[in-house]
Amino acid sequence: MSASIPEGWSYGPWHDGPDPLAAPVDLRDALDEIGRDVMNGSSPRSALEEMLRRGTRNTQGLDDLTRRLWERRREIQRRHNLDGTLRDVQRLLDEALAAERRELFPNPSDDARFKEAELDALPAGTAAAVRELANYQWESSEAREKYEQIRELLGRELLGSRFEGMKEALQQTTPEDVERINEMLTDLNALLAAHAQGRPDVPQLFDEFMAKHGEFFPENPRNVDELIDVLAQRAAAAQRMLNSMTAEQRAELMELSQQAFGSPQLAQQLAQLDAQLQSLRPGEDWSGSERMSGDDPLGLAEGARAMSDLAELDALAEQLAQSYPGARLEDIDLDALTRQLGDEATVDARRLSELERQLREQGLIERAPDGSLRLSPKALRQLGQTALADVLRSARGSGERDAANAGAAGELSGSTRRWQFGDTQPWDVPRTVRNAVLRTAGVGSRSVKLDVADVEIAETEHRARAAVALLVDTSWSMVQEGRWLPMKRTALALHQLISTRYRNDALQLITFGRYAGVVELPQLIGMEGTWEQGTNAHHALLLAGRHLRRHPDAQPVVLMVTDGEPTAHLEPDGTAEFSYPPEPATLRKTIFEVDRLAKLGASLTVFRLGDDPRLNAFVDLLARRSGGRVLAPDPDGLGAAVVGDYLRTRRKL
Repeated sequence: MSASIPEGWSYGPWHDGPDPLAAPVDLRDALDEIGRDVMNGSSPRSALEEMLRRGTRNTQGLDDLTRRLWERRREIQRRHNLDGTLRDVQRLLDEALAAERRELFPNPSDDARFKEAELDALPAGTAAAVRELANYQWESSEAREKYEQIRELLGRELLGSRFEGMKEALQQTTPEDVERINEMLTDLNALLAAHAQGRPDVPQLFDEFMAKHGEFFPENPRNVDELIDVLAQRAAAAQRMLNSMTAEQRAELMELSQQAFGSPQLAQQLAQLDAQLQSLRPGEDWSGSERMSGDDPLGLAEGARAMSDLAELDALAEQLAQSYPGARLEDIDLDALTRQLGDEATVDARRLSELERQLREQGLIERAPDGSLRLSPKALRQLGQTALADVLRSARGSGERDAANAGAAGELSGSTRRWQFGDTQPWDVPRTVRNAVLRTAGVGSRSVKLDVADVEIAETEHRARAAVALLVDTSWSMVQEGRWLPMKRTALALHQLISTRYRNDALQLITFGRYAGVVELPQLIGMEGTWEQGTNAHHALLLAGRHLRRHPDAQPVVLMVTDGEPTAHLEPDGTAEFSYPPEPATLRKTIFEVDRLAKLGASLTVFRLGDDPRLNAFVDLLARRSGGRVLAPDPDGLGAAVVGDYLRTRRKL
């Protein structure tokens, strides 16, 4: 049994905007790319632009599309040359002369000898010979036909170089066709002259012109400006083609054009048209040229089309570069991209445009009060989820405890999440049943059956609080040694864990280079590495102590990430004193702050990055003085080490 299509319905390719059946864009993938660049020191705007240039796992970026454009451009230049029309004219001329000589040779008359003498006296140049033969009385019908083919070829090529599709439409040309074309050109020049004069009746003249000659314009322009745009682009391409020829080739073609269709009026009308178009659209490229070095000859029409393609490729490359003020991906001419690179390239461009639009519309990138772009809190939460998931996977691989069970035996936190294998928290029954109802109703079922995918558990947490100070080294060596990004991802993961699983804990982020400072997560994520000497652990520990004292009811936890021994300390007047090797005063002041933290009962863990012997000795001293410990993860394992140590301390509570 076959289904019939209802009458009145039609089916075809979708052309009105994005494909409604296309897979949704992967915002998380794109956001991870942007987040990594931002944490490496790029601005959010630069990171967004870089993501669009690189693309994502499933979408080619702007750089790949641009590379394909340049490859196509080189292919056109290397494959073709522009002497196709001259070659065709020379071939037809040789065939006409050979046929005429064959006809004259057996004829014993003096008239035949005279005609042979005329042929022998023809100029050497192709154009001059064709001109001399304009009034020659051919004896051979074959030769006469070949000569007429030259005139028709020149007419078709000249018109095809100015009007899209004209060459193909004039394969069989009659005198009536030539008269009609001359009439169209006369009316067209009159219309453009009226437009240049600013006459008020131009719209009416345009409508009358299109009603009379619309068949010559498949682009179907809606007004005189659109008509001029179409004609000027094509005429400028034809002029660039002429500019790309040698002076001898240009001279030959200019002389040959007088023989087009045997009507000098055609060449005169086209010259007048070109002059008007150049005056009306001076912004078109009328003086450019291209080097064509291939073996495939192009005629005038094909050459003009090739020049149009090259100009279109250049325009697309500029659109893809997005380097001009106010550039947006919506500027890309998708129809032109399809013509030059095919449908797949257009799909990739649409996906990139959709990524950019959704990143803005969904609030993942927002504009700061100073006008700059920044990652929104929503984006930071999503980046935090990714960073934490990566850390937890790494922690499971190294034997650390999975934070999914954090707070399993405690009071309800008020939040829920999907059940995972191994979870021991109680079910949230109302949400579980609701999930089952929505799932079964969506498939038209009248009965409700629970599935594992419906189960949500109620998260619990311990009510014992912790005051956590995460101290991260932001000296230049962290950037230089490739530890900048792991440090930021670690802070992001710890912040995500505490803000979602241990909301009662108080986390403070402290950075320390020449000076130390308290920063919010967006500041740390967007921080750029700067060339500044100094590792002021003394100032960082001082700020950590202030944070812990503000939360006397919480368990104090201090986590320090560093790759260098202290080389700076804070003077009483607030200035930082730097010295390398470290002064005794720097070491003494730093140890003094560690001792003060120990009196508060703080748990101090130092995460040592690098194998410098002086750093090893110093952090071991800190651990002994504070009763803490030293961990030496590699940069990729830093996040798992910090989160794992925090959870270890949390379990003791």
